Amino acid sequence: MSEMTNSIGALYAYDVDGRGRGWRLDPEHIPAPKDGDGYRWVHLDMDHPGAEAWIAAQADPLVAEALTIEDTRPRYFRFGEGFLLNLRGVNLNPASDPEDMVSIRLWACGRLIVSARRRLMAVVALREALEAGAGPQTPGRFIAALSEGLTERMAPVVDGVADEVDALEETSLDSAAGLRASLVDIRRTTIVLRRYIGPQRDALGRLAGESGDFFDAADQTRLRETIDRITRLVEEMDAVRERCAVLNDQLADARAEEMNRNMMVLSVVAAIFLPLGFLTGLLGVNVGGVPGADNPYAFALLCLLMTLVGLGITLFFRKLKWI
Repeated sequence: MSEMTNSIGALYAYDVDGRGRGWRLDPEHIPAPKDGDGYRWVHLDMDHPGAEAWIAAQADPLVAEALTIEDTRPRYFRFGEGFLLNLRGVNLNPASDPEDMVSIRLWACGRLIVSARRRLMAVVALREALEAGAGPQTPGRFIAALSEGLTERMAPVVDGVADEVDALEETSLDSAAGLRASLVDIRRTTIVLRRYIGPQRDALGRLAGESGDFFDAADQTRLRETIDRITRLVEEMDAVRERCAVLNDQLADARAEEMNRNMMVLSVVAAIFLPLGFLTGLLGVNVGGVPGADNPYAFALLCLLMTLVGLGITLFFRKLKWI
């Protein structure tokens, strides 16, 4: 590889020795790599117009195109002597939603690792570890450490969603009012997380199975442990989704029961006043011969009769346990 300039859009670059010590290179003047047991890591801004052309010169136009696709799911793709790995991490940047998962794309070939896209805490942690002399000693350990860091930051987010469902389930025991909006937000978050974390598990599984020459035994163990943790997260999200479905059914049942109870009250009230309305309508007709028309006590007697009829109907419904 020839000397690179900042026209490629390098945010930063490191030459890493065999002990995990990273030597930061000037992004505006990156020399050709030297022979040794280390590797080089270049982190690019793929929105820079020169980044895609440089990737195409180092690898293949297909790799450059894959690294610059605007929206992609996690995947692993072996190409020639290297491989392309797209991963996702939760967005822990200020004023951002964690479920707005950020994509990081990697191209690894021999002693060169190229990563691209936005700011991720896992990437920042790797950079700080390299500057402190405690970074990954090999390219395989770099990939394993990055995958592990991304997964570690996913776990609190997924656990937080599960805790929110626990709180909703506890609240629903007392009242179902106002829970539907919160339930919708949780289900949306779970769908977004599951959409990317599930394929990420599959991509890392293929990486561990098909790139044995890139990883030593320790790296393989770390990758398998990361895959197991992602599997647990996927199972947790599936459980959250099922619990949300059950909780939604409970809320729907509670709402239907409340509506039935209100309709029952209205029906009972209507049943009580139906005969009373019949009496008032019958005695209110404007024809001759209406009983009590000339009796000064007729209205009081009618009110008393209607009260007794209403009480009788109410007691009858109470005996039937309708009210």
